[in-house]
Amino acid sequence: MFNNKESKNQGSDSGNINLISQGTTIKGDIISTGDIRIDGHLEGSIQTKGKVVVGTSGHVEGKISCQNADISGTVNAKITVSELLSLKATAKLTGDINTNKIAIEPGANYTGNCTMGGIVKDINKHATEEKGSAREKMA
Repeated sequence: MFNNKESKNQGSDSGNINLISQGTTIKGDIISTGDIRIDGHLEGSIQTKGKVVVGTSGHVEGKISCQNADISGTVNAKITVSELLSLKATAKLTGDINTNKIAIEPGANYTGNCTMGGIVKDINKHATEEKGSAREKMA
């Protein structure tokens, strides 16, 4: 009876939104291919191919890895975003950021280091090449 519905949805949850409501606390890691909205409290990591939204009442402690992120709540985490990270006016972010693009609204609080864009990739590539040529000279 339930198998038909489950088999249709397996492997294609990229259109679904996973919600952690206000008043909910989760301790552990979340892995998903869909979007995630957090209005509650999460102690752990989030890894998704979709978008992460932390609402104004949301609180995350751990790591976040996603395609896009909108932060309005409190986050103490290392964040890796492959496209756009948006810090809204009510955001309080403490941690290191690695992103392609970032948008910060006036009023947002951010403490940490930020690495972004293609320039960083070129710097890392250049540093790797320098290490390689130094090894060749030593040989």
